[in-house]
Amino acid sequence: MNTVPKIILASKSPRRQELLRLMDIDFRIVLKDVDESYPENLTPEETAVYIAEKKAKAFDESVEDEVVLTADTIVNVGGQILGKPETVEQAAEMLRTLSGKVHKVVTGVCLLYRHKYNLFHDVSEVFFRKLTDEEINFYVNKYQPLDKAGAYGIQEWIGLIGIERINGSYTNVVGLPTEKLYQQLKRLG
Repeated sequence: MNTVPKIILASKSPRRQELLRLMDIDFRIVLKDVDESYPENLTPEETAVYIAEKKAKAFDESVEDEVVLTADTIVNVGGQILGKPETVEQAAEMLRTLSGKVHKVVTGVCLLYRHKYNLFHDVSEVFFRKLTDEEINFYVNKYQPLDKAGAYGIQEWIGLIGIERINGSYTNVVGLPTEKLYQQLKRLG
């Protein structure tokens, strides 16, 4: 992928960093504080893309010949958007909400390059089996999933024992739809 311009990953997510490494993409990390609030009338897909674009706008004046990659992942269950939990108790409550249900994981992505915003998203359906309180408490106390939308990581213990199946992109659930990202980056090169 030498034809792709240099990439700035505007994310502290170790999962997104690892996915880019696995894709053999060189990048550097630059972080900026961005208010992640959004209008209440947006769909989950619009919300994820809105926040990803908002994160990219923080870079618009300072970056010219590099691609700024921003993303936002949300979990939607029954019309309710679950972001990142703030406490272990909130994480356990989110997992109880997801237990035994199907939910959608939406990742919005923005590629900012030469003041142009390339926006896209991906949606995956995740089927959780019914989790016991013991399983939920073990997971939230051992893995501390406070940096994950919906309070879980598909690649961690709870995903391994609790997810029956997914429809859609696995990497989208991890936090970055790599298949779509690759196609979009090829267009920039």
